[in-house]
Amino acid sequence: MPMHWNPALIFPIAYRKGIENNVSEYDQKFPDGKYHDCLIKNGNLKIDYGWRSNIIVTRCRELLAAFMKGEAAAGIQYIALGRGDAAWDTDGVPATVADTEQLVDTAPFSIAITDAAMEIDFLDSVGEINPAVSHRIQATVTLDPGVVPIAVGESSFPLREFALFGRLDATDYMIDYVRHPVMHIGPADSLTRRVRLVF
Repeated sequence: MPMHWNPALIFPIAYRKGIENNVSEYDQKFPDGKYHDCLIKNGNLKIDYGWRSNIIVTRCRELLAAFMKGEAAAGIQYIALGRGDAAWDTDGVPATVADTEQLVDTAPFSIAITDAAMEIDFLDSVGEINPAVSHRIQATVTLDPGVVPIAVGESSFPLREFALFGRLDATDYMIDYVRHPVMHIGPADSLTRRVRLVF
C-alpha cells in the first residue's frame, strides 16, 4: 500500500503561503473552480495535495459570452502543464491575475481532450460523476510514469503552473490558471490532476 504524505502538514507555513498567493483579490464568483492533485512517487509514496482554489480568468467569461452569442466557441480543448519560473521556488509563487492569457512557460506540455489521458465528466450536487447534464464539470488528467518530458541533464519535470484552454474561431482561450509550489515529477512518478468548474 502506498505511503500517504500531506505536504501542507509537513511544510505548513511555506506551502500555505504559496497557495494563498495563488489567489488574487479578483472577485471569484461564478464560474468558479478548484483542483486536486495526487502524486505517486516511484509507485510507492502517495502525496495528496488536497483541494485548492484556482482562478477563472477573464477569457473564460469571454468564451462563454461568445458561445451564448452563437459564435464559433468551443469548450475545453486541452490542458497545458508548465515549468513556470524557477525563481518562484525562492521568491514565492506570485499571485495570479484574472487577465492572464498564457502560461509563463512558452513551451508547456499539453494534453488534448482527445487524448486517453484526459477525461471530462458532469458532476452531481455532491461531486459524484453523473452522465446527466449539469452546471458542474470535472476534467481529469492522468499522467502515467514516463509521460511528462524531462529535459536532458535533469532528473524530473518541475511542474509549477497549468491551465485549461478552450477555443474561439482559431484562437486558444485560457479558461483557468493556477500557479503552485514546484512539484517535481520523476520518470517513475504518476500524477492524477482533477479540475472542477462550476458555472
